Amino acid sequence: MNVHRIAHDGESPEGVNSTYVLPDRGVVVDPGPPGERTWRTLRNGLDVPLDAIEHVLLTHWHVDHAGLAIHLAEATGASVHCHEADAPLVGEYAREREQRLARDERAMERWGVPPGRIETVIEGDEPSPLPPTYPVRAHGHGEAIADVELLHTPGHTLGHAAFRAGSALFVGDAVLGTYTPNVGGSDTRVEHPLGTYRTTLKRLRGYDGTTYPGHGGQLDHTERIAAILTHHDRRSVAVRSALDDRESATPWDVATALFGELRGVHVKMGAGEAAAHLEALASRGRIQQVGSAPLRYGP
Repeated sequence: MNVHRIAHDGESPEGVNSTYVLPDRGVVVDPGPPGERTWRTLRNGLDVPLDAIEHVLLTHWHVDHAGLAIHLAEATGASVHCHEADAPLVGEYAREREQRLARDERAMERWGVPPGRIETVIEGDEPSPLPPTYPVRAHGHGEAIADVELLHTPGHTLGHAAFRAGSALFVGDAVLGTYTPNVGGSDTRVEHPLGTYRTTLKRLRGYDGTTYPGHGGQLDHTERIAAILTHHDRRSVAVRSALDDRESATPWDVATALFGELRGVHVKMGAGEAAAHLEALASRGRIQQVGSAPLRYGP
């Protein structure tokens, strides 16, 4: 399998985004963040004629992965593909953005985030240059596009997907080499986000081959998955310990106890991650949910 990586350095808060080109199959995976600079990086790095690109595959809807999808599709005549749960957030961008912001606002209220912090997060969500609507082909688990198999890998987003082509496994943000993907805040549609993500990791562990993540270069996914699972085990211990000296606490209380001062998008990400761990601990009987508006948990 011929795989060519294009690195978008410094264009995303998450670090170097990775676009992958499969020239033998006319496929590009995750074109990258929007912008003229990233478009030039993508165009100069393709190493194949534009008309050789027939399919644009997206691991998930986040703009640092999908931001150039429509631009590339229009320049090449390619079709755009992703999992059916994430397809509307790309293909019906304008409508879905409004719904997403309302959903995120409700989630942060439920997590006990102060109103002023919620307002900052919502106002700081800049619109993407994606068009209001665009035809995106939606797929389920196990379907193939140009002999590339889509694997549903929810957790980081509801419709996150990995793609398997021969011995190559493109995992998006499901497995990253230098930090752990956010769960809970990165897509507030996901129910039981930590448990869902852990199930995804254990399934991915069963695949062999060379692994290509959405940020950085190739990695040993089985080794990295073990490290991420251990990280979340330790994070759960820390979350449980944060309740020891309290009668009860909201996810926001726990987030600030664990992470300190949170600003901007980290308000949603930090509170969401704390909420994910608290929900998982409560589901196992390790703690008790004692309130719902906002959510409160006690030891």
